[in-house]
Amino acid sequence: MTEIAIQIEKVVKTFGRHEVLKEINLTVQSGEFIGLVGINGAGKTTLIKCMLDFCNLTSGSIDVFGVQHTRTDARKRLVFLPEKFMPPYYLTGSNFLVYMSELHGVEYRDENVAEMMKILDLGQSALLKPVRQYSKGMGQKLGLAACLLSKKDLLLFDEPMSGLDPKARAYLKRHLLELKQAGKTLFFSTHLLSDVETLCDRVAILHAGRIHFIGTPQECCHKYQTSDLEQAYLACVGG
Repeated sequence: MTEIAIQIEKVVKTFGRHEVLKEINLTVQSGEFIGLVGINGAGKTTLIKCMLDFCNLTSGSIDVFGVQHTRTDARKRLVFLPEKFMPPYYLTGSNFLVYMSELHGVEYRDENVAEMMKILDLGQSALLKPVRQYSKGMGQKLGLAACLLSKKDLLLFDEPMSGLDPKARAYLKRHLLELKQAGKTLFFSTHLLSDVETLCDRVAILHAGRIHFIGTPQECCHKYQTSDLEQAYLACVGG
């Protein structure tokens, strides 16, 4: 029987009088890739923060690999990359990866790091530089490298392609598809519907605090009678 990686049941999150998430129900199976899409302010980042217990639920429940999300051990099998990521400015890239390897409990191996630099199209020389000299894209690649080197079962990413050039995006997607074949699980928010079509088993469309659609990209197109996911998305959110 397939293990459930994430179980979200009747999740409600309010800030004051504003209800950001409204009765969210979502199940992510182990080995599944799901893309969470929606306009700015739809509640995507809030939902991810709720999964990580960065903010309290108003009501409902979230389990990660069968463990209540408020428990520390719920996060031992996942790795998270936030949308606005920048490593500590005073570290070199290499220092950061060594530090993150220690936190994740994995061995730091030069050959693994070198291979990851190739995958993400980040030059080895960048690791010798302090992070304060990095561009946004370089910082994003370093964060992705730390996550992918952690070898965690669940990758939880908020806009992982942000700041990446087309070559790096293509390389990253190719590697993620390899991880999918290896049984890893990916849940990520994105505005890039082409990435959803390439990577995802299912797409969840979050709009005005509610999930308006959950299913395969093909099912989404069929429901809204179009062969184009972008047009199906627009129809779903009333565009």
